[in-house]
Amino acid sequence: MVIVYVLIAVVVVILIAMASMYNGLKILRNRVENAWSQIDVQLKRRYDLIPNLVETVKGYAAHEKDTLERVIQARNMAISAKGVKEQGEAENMLTGALKSIFALAESYPNLKANENFMMLQEELAGTEGKIAFARQFHNDCVMKYQTKKELFPTNIVAGMFSFPNKEYFEIEAPAERQAPKVSFTGA
Repeated sequence: MVIVYVLIAVVVVILIAMASMYNGLKILRNRVENAWSQIDVQLKRRYDLIPNLVETVKGYAAHEKDTLERVIQARNMAISAKGVKEQGEAENMLTGALKSIFALAESYPNLKANENFMMLQEELAGTEGKIAFARQFHNDCVMKYQTKKELFPTNIVAGMFSFPNKEYFEIEAPAERQAPKVSFTGA
């Protein structure tokens, strides 16, 4: 009779351990999805600001049509991107297009001094900071989830219940990995 109680106790302990591992994986997976949602919120804010920025620039630099169209095209591609990898690539393209529009402003002093342009530029800069923070938070959550999923004995539970791998939000463009050059020589 004692052996039966010991076996029942062992089975109960194993079931409790498996439930704990399963719940831990579910919590981490939900955190990854929440972190992705936070990126999505900031990207939506960025997408909403871009048409206003383009319209402001159009007023001063109407003949720079190619640059403005590239920004809108990059925005539309980013909006329709699916999945972490495709979204990352589209966002990198949009970031490059936005850099070109800010570089364009250097050629138009009246545009650069325009209050609406300066406000949009500041809002976009603030949004970029929030996006960077959200990406970092997402990647931290993915790292915790992946680590827990791959460690023994949780990897057994993850395999039994088919917990999928999650992707990191990575920089694909080599130019984005370069640190900006600062020079105090010359003009």
